[in-house]
Amino acid sequence: MADALRWGILGTGTIAAKFAKELLASKTGQIVAVGSRSAEASQRFGRDFLHETPINRHATYDALLADPSVDVVYISTPHPFHAQWSIRAAMAGKHILCEKPLALNFADAMTVVEAARANHVFLMEAFMYRCHPVVERLIQLLREGVIHDMRMIQANFGFHCAVNYEHRLLNNALGGGGILDVGCYPVSLARLIAGVAAGKEFLNPVHVAASGIVGEKSRVDEIASLILTFPNNVVASISTALQCTLNNDIHIYGTGGSIYIPWLWIPQPKGNKIFIRRHGKPQEEITVDAPAGVYTLEADVVAAAIEKRQLEAAWPAMRWDDTLENMKTLDQWRRMAGVTYDDEKPENRLAPLHGGALTIHEPAAMEYGRVPGLEKPVSRLIFGVDKISLHDFPMAQAMLDDYFQRGGNTFDSAHIYSMGVCEKALGRWVANRGIREQIVIIGKGAHTPDCNPTALTRQLMESLDRLKTNYVDIYMMHRDDPAVPVEEFVDVLNEHKRAGRIGAIGASNWSIPRIEAFNFSARSRGLSGFCAISNNFCLARMIRPPWPGCMSSSDLEWRDFLKSNDIILMPWSSQARGFFTDRAAPEKTADAELARCWYSPDNFRRQERACELARKLGVTPIVIALAYVLCQAFPTFPMIGPATIAETRESCEALKIKLTTEQLHWLNLER
Repeated sequence: MADALRWGILGTGTIAAKFAKELLASKTGQIVAVGSRSAEASQRFGRDFLHETPINRHATYDALLADPSVDVVYISTPHPFHAQWSIRAAMAGKHILCEKPLALNFADAMTVVEAARANHVFLMEAFMYRCHPVVERLIQLLREGVIHDMRMIQANFGFHCAVNYEHRLLNNALGGGGILDVGCYPVSLARLIAGVAAGKEFLNPVHVAASGIVGEKSRVDEIASLILTFPNNVVASISTALQCTLNNDIHIYGTGGSIYIPWLWIPQPKGNKIFIRRHGKPQEEITVDAPAGVYTLEADVVAAAIEKRQLEAAWPAMRWDDTLENMKTLDQWRRMAGVTYDDEKPENRLAPLHGGALTIHEPAAMEYGRVPGLEKPVSRLIFGVDKISLHDFPMAQAMLDDYFQRGGNTFDSAHIYSMGVCEKALGRWVANRGIREQIVIIGKGAHTPDCNPTALTRQLMESLDRLKTNYVDIYMMHRDDPAVPVEEFVDVLNEHKRAGRIGAIGASNWSIPRIEAFNFSARSRGLSGFCAISNNFCLARMIRPPWPGCMSSSDLEWRDFLKSNDIILMPWSSQARGFFTDRAAPEKTADAELARCWYSPDNFRRQERACELARKLGVTPIVIALAYVLCQAFPTFPMIGPATIAETRESCEALKIKLTTEQLHWLNLER
C-alpha cells in the first residue's frame, strides 16, 4: 500500500481500538502511528490491538501531530478534548477524522471548522453510520416515495451504563450525558431524512421542544427526549438514555406506509435490514450488505475525499454545515434539559480553544489607523459586542478570539447593550486573556432618557466595573439631548479624561451643529473635543432609523463635513444590517425591521450594483458594501456585528478591496 493514506490514532480508548482494528482491513489507509497521554498506554494499545504492526508509538498527542509520517489523525479522546486536538491537528497540517461530537457545543465546533478551512485540511465528524450503504439505500427509498409524503420520524438511542460517576459517560467534567454521546445520532438522522423529503442534503428544525432528567451526582442528562418540527411539516420524536435501554430502532411514517430499521447506529457488514410496510400490502424486507466493516468504510470515505483534494466528505457523510447545524440542535436540547458543562463556564475558559497563547495569525489581513489622543493603533474594522453574552461564553470566546487572531484590536461596547451582559462578557474575556493593554475598548453611555452629565458619570463607572478595567480608550456619548448645554458635556467628559478614565472623546448620533458647538466650546477653553463620531454610514440609505434618536451620516452634507473636519467616522450598521445579503429582496418581507429601515427603490438599485461589482471581483455583495465604507475620502473605522466566524472572515475580505472614486460614485447612484 505504497500510496495508502497514513493514519495516526490520537487517543487509545475503546472506540480507538474498534477503529484501528477495522482500519487494518482498509485498502486505502494504513496505521503508521499512535499517540496517547503516556508511553505505557501507547505501547499497550499497539500491543493489544495492532499486534506486530510496525508503527510509531508516541507518549504525547503533540508528538503524534509532529510525526511527519502521519497524513491524517483519528481523534478519539473524551468529548471536551475533541476541539482542542482537532484545532492543533489542523495547525500541524494534518487531515482530521474526529469522533462525534466534534465539540461540546456549536461555538467550539465552529472554531474547529474555521481552523480546518484556514489550514486547508480535510475535516469530518465521525458519524460512521452515514458511510454505510444502508443509509444510501434508505435515501433511495425515500426519494422513490415508497411511503409517499413523509410525516413523522421516531428514533431512539439509549442504553443502561453500569459505570461509576468517574466514568466519562456520567462525568460532567468529561462531557458526559446521553445527548452528546448517543442522542446526537438520531438528531443527525432526523435532520438528514427530513432534508431528503425536502429535496435537500439536510433540514434544520423550526421548533424544538425537549426535556430531560439531570442526575444529581452526574450533573449530566441521564434520560432525555426531544421533539423536532421541520419546515416541511415533518415531526421527529427522539429519545436518549444512559440509565435504561431503549429499542434503538428507526421508524419513518408517511401517508402511504412506514419504514422500520432496527439498530442503524452501528450497521454491520452483512444482514442489515430495512422493512417497508405499505397500506394494504405485505411487509417488504430489504437486506443491505457492505463490502467491509463500518469503520473501514468510514476510513475509505476520508481517503476518497483527500485523494480528490476536497476538505469535506461527499454527502451523505457529515459535511461541515451539517455538523454545525447538528450542534445547534444539540445545544438547544441540552439547554432545555438543563445541562451546562463545567468546561463551558467563563472561569474555566482561560485560554483559546487550542490551549496555547492568543496570538495574531500571520499574515494578518487587518489594517490600522490612528485616533488623536491614543497611542495604540486602531484596527480599521471594529468588533461590535452587542451580540456576545456572558450566558453563552463559548460563543463569546470563539468570536472574540477569532477577531483578535485576525489582527482586530478594537471593540465597541455600550452601557445599554443587553443590560450590561455584553460588557461583562467582554470584560471577562479580556481578563481571561490578559490583553487589556493590547486592545482598544470603546465605551458608550448617556443614552436617552439618561442623557445628562450625572447619568453619564454613573453609567461610566458601572461600565468600567463590568469591563473589569479602570479606563476605556474611547468614550462616546450614545445619544444627545439638545436641551443640555454642550458646555456641561464638555466639562464632565474632560473631567473623566483628566482622571484617566477616558482616553479620547467621541459621540454617537449627534448632529453637525451640536458637534461643531461641542468642539468650539472645548477648543475655546483648551479642552478636548470630539475626535470620533459614530453615526450610521453605509452604501444603503437609511430610510427609517432602527431605534429612536439614531442618525445617519451618509448624505452629501455629512460627507463634506467629514472631509473638511479632522473627525474620524466609526459608523454603526456599516453593512446595512444584512441588506446586501440574500435576506433582502423586494418580495422578502419576513424580516420586518430590515424592510422598514432599508427597503426602497434606490437602495435596491444600489444592491443590484453591489451584486454586479461583486461578481466581477469574485466576492459577495456585502463585502462590496463594506469596502464602500472603508474606501471613503475621509477616515472610517466601520463597526461590524458578526454572528459567526464565517461572517467575520467575510467582513475581513473587504479590506482587500480598493474601490476607485468612480466605483464609489457608481455604487451610490451618482454616476
